[in-house]
Amino acid sequence: MARPVDEKKSEAILDAAAALFADKGLQARMEEIAQLAGVSKQTVYNRFASKLEIAEALAKKRVEDVTAPLKVDGPPEAVLEALAFTLLNRVCAADKVGSMRGVALVSVEAPEIARAIYAAGPRRSLEALSAWLAEQTRQGRLNVPDPDEAAEMFSGLVLGHGHLRAMLDVPQLAPERRAARAREAARVFAAAYAPRRA
Repeated sequence: MARPVDEKKSEAILDAAAALFADKGLQARMEEIAQLAGVSKQTVYNRFASKLEIAEALAKKRVEDVTAPLKVDGPPEAVLEALAFTLLNRVCAADKVGSMRGVALVSVEAPEIARAIYAAGPRRSLEALSAWLAEQTRQGRLNVPDPDEAAEMFSGLVLGHGHLRAMLDVPQLAPERRAARAREAARVFAAAYAPRRA
């Protein structure tokens, strides 16, 4: 019975930290995270030794959420569309925008933490997509000569100015337009990397 309770506490800590990092960057204190999460400061330290560990855990959780569509077998275009839609909802949603600004704040105060967050989060997402593209190419379902480059290009195709809008706090792609963007990005990418006909 202890495990579900522990997981709920960890989730509460991560949710609280995400909100506070978005608002305060590294100025957020562990005591504030504990208070917002409804746990003791010792409980926070039992699970995460530092704010860096919390930030890395947040980034890893985001990777799991974003890359979940890559674990589903299906036509490449359909998988890419699901991935694009998930990515758009993670980046463009109003409650996610602040966390990106929080990371930007962290990058000024502590660049090593920002680099660790990037390595644990966005870079791992790109690596997962690159590995998936390589496997699709191996199976003859796509033809992607450079999966690393293509993974980054797909992200740019999907998000457009999403990250820039988040940094500048200007209106994002409206929720009702995200499905169409995801569909078109997947269509264009799949067409560009379609397998060669014999």
